[in-house]
Amino acid sequence: MANPTGDKNDKKTPPQPRMSRGILSWMLICFVLIMVWSMMNSAGSGNEISSWNDFMTRAKAGQFEDNRVTVKDSEITAVIGKDVKGDSKATDFKVGENVYFNVDGQNRQFYLEELKAAGIDHRTDTGTGLFMTMLISWAPMIFLLLLIFFFISRSARAGGGPGGMLGSFGKSKHRLAGKDSIKVTFDDVAGIQEAKDEVHEIIEFLKNPKKFAKIGGRIPRGVLLVGAPGCGKTLLAKAIAGEADVPFFSISGSDFVEMFVGVGASRVRDLFKQAKEASPCIIFLDEIDAVGRKRGSGFSSGGHDEREQTLNAILVEMDGFEASDQVIMIAATNRADVLDPALLRPGRFDRQVNVSLPDLEGRQAILAVHAKKIKTSPNLDLARVARGTPMFSGADLEALINEAAIIATLADKEFVDQLDMDEARDKIRWGRANKSRKIEELERVATAYHEAGHAVVQHLLPHADPIHKVTIIPRGESGGATFSLPEKDRYFYNRRFIEASLRVLCGGRIAEKRKTGDISSGASMDIRMATDYARHMVLEWGMSDRLGFINYTPDPNREAIISERDYSQDTARIIDEEIKRLIDMAFAETERLLDENWEFVVGIAENLLKYETLQSDEIDAIMRGESIDRASIGDLLAEESATTNAPDPKSNAGDDEPAGGSIPSPA
Repeated sequence: MANPTGDKNDKKTPPQPRMSRGILSWMLICFVLIMVWSMMNSAGSGNEISSWNDFMTRAKAGQFEDNRVTVKDSEITAVIGKDVKGDSKATDFKVGENVYFNVDGQNRQFYLEELKAAGIDHRTDTGTGLFMTMLISWAPMIFLLLLIFFFISRSARAGGGPGGMLGSFGKSKHRLAGKDSIKVTFDDVAGIQEAKDEVHEIIEFLKNPKKFAKIGGRIPRGVLLVGAPGCGKTLLAKAIAGEADVPFFSISGSDFVEMFVGVGASRVRDLFKQAKEASPCIIFLDEIDAVGRKRGSGFSSGGHDEREQTLNAILVEMDGFEASDQVIMIAATNRADVLDPALLRPGRFDRQVNVSLPDLEGRQAILAVHAKKIKTSPNLDLARVARGTPMFSGADLEALINEAAIIATLADKEFVDQLDMDEARDKIRWGRANKSRKIEELERVATAYHEAGHAVVQHLLPHADPIHKVTIIPRGESGGATFSLPEKDRYFYNRRFIEASLRVLCGGRIAEKRKTGDISSGASMDIRMATDYARHMVLEWGMSDRLGFINYTPDPNREAIISERDYSQDTARIIDEEIKRLIDMAFAETERLLDENWEFVVGIAENLLKYETLQSDEIDAIMRGESIDRASIGDLLAEESATTNAPDPKSNAGDDEPAGGSIPSPA
């Protein structure tokens, strides 16, 4: 790889700064001075008796505690035990005071013989006990000094440098992936072909910068990846580094901001400094909106904003890039609308790459990449799985493959088949099936007719999505579900599809009310979705004849403490009337449609009560007036019960006890 600025990659990493010897020396000097001062003070502690005769008089009179003295190298000590007047003219001492008499080391034996002749209990102390006593008394201080020394040395090894522990706060918290550790390439990235093509020139620049330097062109210094969560922004950045074979600095926007003011800017400077030393390289800043929001929004508390200081540091450092630096900055966000305009100007993040949700072919390619990691059935149709997963991101599809593998493993299968994929998709979208939940018969009937109403309306309306299956097995928070299988991806909604969707949503409540004579809270999700559809039609999509081609939705980028409407009270009243009119019109049309086709609702509901789940071909057969011929849930239970209660042929002939067992869930 050519490098016009010199082969910086061959430089060895500079050694980490070690703790200064001056700090250790001063710590040792302070410790020695404290110990010497303590020994000097403890050596002469107490009251001095200047006369040996006075000391012996007090000892013979029994004034000392326990009639005991201690003979040391330079003094003889005792403790006043009681007040006894002696012949001495010296001032008497109080009970409990320490007294001592200084002795000459050469005459120490004489004093010992005097004490022995007088019959006074005495003991000798050569000084070892004093040292141990002082060591024990100063143990907490020694431990504290050692603890401080440990933290200072640790911070120095971690890169804190001369600033010690506090200096490490200003260091960048990035994660560095070297050339050899990045194994992700463009072969691992699928479903975002346009984004891959757009960043291909960055790889060419990092591989051969001289090619661009000949003509004088400047490669974009910053690339902003914009897309919904899970679309592969981070994976694409890693693939760029893997294809270019350069180091990869990764950090999140929230890692810059700490409780200390100025830390974020310091970390930004440290990150860019290390990146320039390791160039050519890539800096990946994930969730840049954490520090890159628009400045001057009016919500500041009046003090210095740490986030704005960090943003200013990023702007300054990106302006400091030279053509020879070979540092590419890649940032990712799903909120590009809230970023500061200074970040998006030419010279900084002057290129935006849209990493959108994958289309049908993209989903199939992503499924094929992840399906290589598991054992799949030869009859597995990934194209059908891709059709049934509209609006799934790359992360959702990876989770689907993993869930399917788990489901197949728990079922003791050798490979993943189509049923496992369908169950994994339903589990991710709607939640786990609650097969063991006990449901009252009245609630079960209401759920069956509710889902049958959805299914009949969806089957009859030509502009609605085709039905995939209908079930009354509780899944997640819903008592049942009607699944659709879109024939194509929709990037916009036309009026016919929305009106058909409104009628499908109304079908459940109408069928349930006609059968049971009552309504329930089971239609809460249908009501919410229908209201959202109607509100978007009126406010955003201009599908109201009374309001016309006008958008009444407030600006989402406007930051205000109190939300304000851009229309009058009369317009607000018309908006409410139009939303209600659209839903009422869909409700009345659905009632008429179900009245004309009620026998189909009854047929699907009765089969749901019998089989619990109906596939699309079975629904088509019922709508043609045909019957379904397969074992019902009751037949499966009876067969399982007969098999479980049958006598074991391997048991003894005289043993009439049936084999016990549990009946599995009918679902």
